[in-house]
Amino acid sequence: MRKKLVAGNWKMHGNLAENAALLSALKPALAGIEAVVCVPFPYLAQAQAALAGSSIAWGAQNVSEQAKGAFTGEVSAAMLLDFGCRYVIVGHSERRSLYGETDELVASKYMAAQAAGLTPILCVGESLAERESGVTEAVVARQLDAVIKAAGVASLARAVVAYEPVWAIGTGKTATPEQAQAVHAFIRGKIAALDAGVADGLVIQYGGSVKAANAAELMAQPDIDGGLIGGASLVADEFIAICQAAAK
Repeated sequence: MRKKLVAGNWKMHGNLAENAALLSALKPALAGIEAVVCVPFPYLAQAQAALAGSSIAWGAQNVSEQAKGAFTGEVSAAMLLDFGCRYVIVGHSERRSLYGETDELVASKYMAAQAAGLTPILCVGESLAERESGVTEAVVARQLDAVIKAAGVASLARAVVAYEPVWAIGTGKTATPEQAQAVHAFIRGKIAALDAGVADGLVIQYGGSVKAANAAELMAQPDIDGGLIGGASLVADEFIAICQAAAK
């Protein structure tokens, strides 16, 4: 039985005071529920101090593909480990679209994370134009294939995949449970064709305007194993409700 895992992506939000209030609300409410918060780099120490000993893990939103060196402004996987991170998001659609990250670069970041002992949360998903053109599966397959080619299908046993339709991120539009399930089933089937055991154990999250109001219906789908939550992860009551819906 696959576990459900909900991860919050704070994006470029937060300050010391707001973070403290949010983390102090999450910690008792999610006792015993495994969840993750992916916070901006400057707040990793704060998350580490606030969440140590709790069932909530913390992670980062990006990582360098380089181990160390003259790469001004970059943050290595080893640095993330220094702050107790267990997870790191790689290939988020905002990194791909706004910062030009290619499938190959995402694969390199994925491998750097795993080499250091971090669990990458690998994001895949199509734009609205791609969905309307009927190429959703081709786009998702291409994004997955880059990682499988570089790291091998067995590496997915040490990863999480997050399906995020780009058209549903921060727009208020959510894929219907049926639309989301169809792509999740496609992802699992694609992996199963290569390694059935890896596919069966793979946690595939859904991301894209998930809220307390729609979480239970999404999480009830057979191939949806949790969520990668953006805006709602900044609101304690919303994030708690989503995590509780997944845990049920």
